[in-house]
Amino acid sequence: MAVVRPFRSYRPQLDLVEKVAALPYDVMDSKEARDMVKGKPYSFLHVDKPEVDLYEDIDIHDQQVYLKARENLQRMIKDKVYVQDEKPCMYIYRQIMNGRPQTGIVACTSIDDYINDVIKKHEHTRADKELDRFNHIDYTNSNTGPIFLTYRHKDEIDDIVKNWTGTKTPVYDFKSGDEVSQIIWVIDDEVIINKLSTIFAKTDYLYIADGHHRSASAVKVGLKRRQDNPSFNGNEEFNFFLSVIFPDNDLYIMDYNRVVADLFGNTNEEFLKKVSEKFDVTQCSEEGQFKPNVQRTYGMFLDGKWYKLAAKEGTFNMSDPVERLDVSILQKNLLEPILGIDDPRTNSRIDFIGGIRGLGELERRVGGGMRVAFSMCPTTMDDLMDIANSGKVMPPKSTWFEPKLQSGIFVHEL
Repeated sequence: MAVVRPFRSYRPQLDLVEKVAALPYDVMDSKEARDMVKGKPYSFLHVDKPEVDLYEDIDIHDQQVYLKARENLQRMIKDKVYVQDEKPCMYIYRQIMNGRPQTGIVACTSIDDYINDVIKKHEHTRADKELDRFNHIDYTNSNTGPIFLTYRHKDEIDDIVKNWTGTKTPVYDFKSGDEVSQIIWVIDDEVIINKLSTIFAKTDYLYIADGHHRSASAVKVGLKRRQDNPSFNGNEEFNFFLSVIFPDNDLYIMDYNRVVADLFGNTNEEFLKKVSEKFDVTQCSEEGQFKPNVQRTYGMFLDGKWYKLAAKEGTFNMSDPVERLDVSILQKNLLEPILGIDDPRTNSRIDFIGGIRGLGELERRVGGGMRVAFSMCPTTMDDLMDIANSGKVMPPKSTWFEPKLQSGIFVHEL
């Protein structure tokens, strides 16, 4: 069973929410963040990436950075930029991008569910990234960015959400800087809150869609607080972390494409010959791009031309949920043996382009110094859940979710 419970969120004042809400900390670097906060004193990036308020060459893991995050958040609360709800609530969070909505429940989930694998994972985490978010959570005493969770959709929850959003007025309704509509309703009815908690308690698993480092760090902070408070009873806020929980049929995974800097010593002719051993290769018409919409097919941009690649039978294992992924097939049959990309996490010759940027970005990158690009078919929600259920992990850069959850709309104090 999954524990999903209400909390007393700190939320921005109505007239400030559009100025506060910001993209999550991990979708931009420090330089980009510094540019984004110019003339924006209320931006939540002052909390999520507080190095923007310190000298430019500071180590982003310096203690001063986390102290500045705490200082900035506490000031925003003191100045009434944020006001805390008087009683525990749940919230409905709807995003609309290009006419397509996704609607989730904002609530707190349990660190014990994470530990006991009721909350399923599909990615490895890196120690340095975990430590960064651990310090950020610990110093600010808050979850400042929600974990993006999903579940097998339930009609009962869909009906509650539909009824509430159809009869109640949203507390926030604005467009973020990326032109995505952000609409929030407050669920303050204890009967409805208890009903939602009861339905989620009958849900076998929740799945992390995005936010593996933040969730792992939140759990470690909670465990540290337990050690510091040996008489804890399990109901303290540090036993829970901020989440937005979406039904699986609402979510949209985009393609996560690849560009490689060189052909690993091969000429174009040698490279194409080697590729054709494991893939059927078809050159596209002039000026024609290829965006695959069938699994185990790929687009390849090389020397100003687009090709369609189709993995040959026998080059993949359909019985293994990881090996049958398109990203795994490309890695095993092309990127590693032909292009020498042994570890895509660490190899500097490969880069990854979110599908939101389109195929034109792949062409631009190849024209700007990269040598070859690959367009991918998106990973499916079923793939994600199958891998998480099997206890395995996805290859790096397998999923790209859009739209991104905004940070700063909700703050969960520990």
